[in-house]
Amino acid sequence: MKRVKSKMWDAADQLRTDADVVAYLDAALEDGDPCLVSAALGDVARARGMTEIANTTGLGRESLYKALSSNGNPEIATVLKVLGALGLRLQTRAVRSTTRSARKTVARTARNRA
Repeated sequence: MKRVKSKMWDAADQLRTDADVVAYLDAALEDGDPCLVSAALGDVARARGMTEIANTTGLGRESLYKALSSNGNPEIATVLKVLGALGLRLQTRAVRSTTRSARKTVARTARNRA
């Protein structure tokens, strides 16, 4: 029987267009698992070139690999820098309508912090 050579599947190999990247990150964010989001952002950074991302952000390449892994726990500042280097940004959208009492709670919390 002939041996078959196989290669580990790598998401970074599939992220060719901006639309691919956005859909991939949206799916990870929708899942809500921080480890998955971190790993997905790492896949995108590897697809675009981790060295270039490191140079653009001013962060170390090795520290980016570590932070943007499934075991990583990047700070929000790191996430925002990497997204900026990728030409992306976080955006929010309502997933359900905000009730009047919820708006009052948010307003009260904001006043208490001030």
